[in-house]
Amino acid sequence: MFTRKETHTQAGGEPGETSSWRKRLWRYAPLACWIGFIFFASTGAMSASNTSRIIAPLFKWFFPGINEAQLLLVHFTVRKTAHFTEYAVLALLAARAFLPSTHGRLRRGWFVAALALVALVALLDEYNQSFNAARTGTVWDSLIDISGGATALVLFGLWRRRRVRGNVSRDGPGEL
Repeated sequence: MFTRKETHTQAGGEPGETSSWRKRLWRYAPLACWIGFIFFASTGAMSASNTSRIIAPLFKWFFPGINEAQLLLVHFTVRKTAHFTEYAVLALLAARAFLPSTHGRLRRGWFVAALALVALVALLDEYNQSFNAARTGTVWDSLIDISGGATALVLFGLWRRRRVRGNVSRDGPGEL
């Protein structure tokens, strides 16, 4: 049985040659699926009128005394938090895909590449929403999206740096 660190032979390949297409699929498929989810979420299915059908009854059940103004504020806050969170996840999936890349520039520039992807998807998402009558595409939402991605990347970078420094101090020189 092979472990993850052992190499496999590709069909027609030399023994010891890694199956790079499987590794790329393992890294990039979740990223591509999440981008697909983001673009699905920018359709009318996740419009404010549709999400209010879920959020409003839920909050009315938890907080029976909630008034309409408070409910609108909660709905707005939940939707903007969802923007922030979905792009934080996108950023982490991008970092996961770019860090072990065989391309040195992508591996070294994982932070910038992941943030650029987040910004590109955020801007395309809002542009796409501007053509949907049930949605409103705004630059402000793009800024929330990019902020979510940047926050996740900074926190991940700090965690990664701390983890690497911990490995160096305990075990001698560690890997990045």
